[in-house]
Amino acid sequence: MRSLVRVFGMVSVVAAMAGCGRSGDMEEGRGVPAPVADPPAVAPEAGDPGVPVFPAIPMIVVPDIVGITPAQRRLEASMQDIIDPIAGISVRPATCSTDGALVNDAGITSVDGQGNLVRNGDEGIFRIDADGSGTANYGGGIVTVNADGSGTINGSGEDGADDAIITVQADGSGSYNGRYGIIVLDGKGAGSWNGDHGIIRNNGDGSGTWNGPQGIVSIDKDGSGTWNGPHGLVVNNGDGTGRVGTPGRAVRMPPIPNVAPAGRFPPLKKFAPPGAPCGFVITLSDSVLFDFDKSDIRPDAAKVLDTLAAALQQVDARAMEVRGHTDAKGSDAYNQSLSERRAGSVVDALRQRGAAPQADARGYGETQPVAPNELRGKDNPSGRQLNRRVEIFVRT
Repeated sequence: MRSLVRVFGMVSVVAAMAGCGRSGDMEEGRGVPAPVADPPAVAPEAGDPGVPVFPAIPMIVVPDIVGITPAQRRLEASMQDIIDPIAGISVRPATCSTDGALVNDAGITSVDGQGNLVRNGDEGIFRIDADGSGTANYGGGIVTVNADGSGTINGSGEDGADDAIITVQADGSGSYNGRYGIIVLDGKGAGSWNGDHGIIRNNGDGSGTWNGPQGIVSIDKDGSGTWNGPHGLVVNNGDGTGRVGTPGRAVRMPPIPNVAPAGRFPPLKKFAPPGAPCGFVITLSDSVLFDFDKSDIRPDAAKVLDTLAAALQQVDARAMEVRGHTDAKGSDAYNQSLSERRAGSVVDALRQRGAAPQADARGYGETQPVAPNELRGKDNPSGRQLNRRVEIFVRT
């Protein structure tokens, strides 16, 4: 029996900047990679030169809890110095449908989880019932999955895995305590994340706070808020006016977009895969590789590409596809073209480094979002940042 279950907690959170300028069909500019950089000095559409751009509170995205293959563990180990969930560099297992198409799903996977099953093998002890519920004791880690999708995971931390303790309820609430900090969600849009990049609190009603590298940000649901950071005290009144500095200088300032609701913990998958394991997907946020509205790879992305190419050269792959994605800003045709150009640039860069000689480049434009581009009819900057990405699907 293959290695079935391992906890890999990856919190893909990108601190997108609210209110970045945009012209015509251009895709929105780069977000804030880790470590979080200072925000731009001027908000173009604020209507008043010299007004600092209010940072968006990062979106809380729940950890992926997935089955990991030995091949992926080797790949992760060779990429360890560049994997960074805040910057948007991650690896996840891939499953495919019966027609071979990539399934955008994740969960706890047991290939042999059919019907009632009890098996004690080298990988651990599995007890699986016909309804998909059961327990697994593997390498010091314990997983319990109930028929309603609730359950617990106590990770072992083997082979560099996330030694996390996770509790998930059927309503989407739960908690995660692992390598990326502490995440608590109520399943209704509210939650908190206490990690290396500060403390994020999301009230679930469009308001929230972030105490992190850029200072203390507080956003209210009416579009007002305060930011005490590198520009001093910035106050947004939510009515198109605000103040900068102490004593306050009156400025024009657009209302702040609402904070996106926090995610829900997905139900723990029953011990049966949503499709067959077929490889893994490497995700690179657009901010890792590209400048605003560009498809030419930035020179400072060389280290990431060098490490990635070296790792891919060690992979025995049947096929490889580099997939470009954008957010929904701009026309469909423009985003499709931009995603194709960016995917092609990554393929060319990998080939120049002796990797991925048979890789195909394909653009998907804005058709496969992983987060909402808008919420309640309003812009969702942090969600759009997650959608702007390049994925490398390695079919094994």
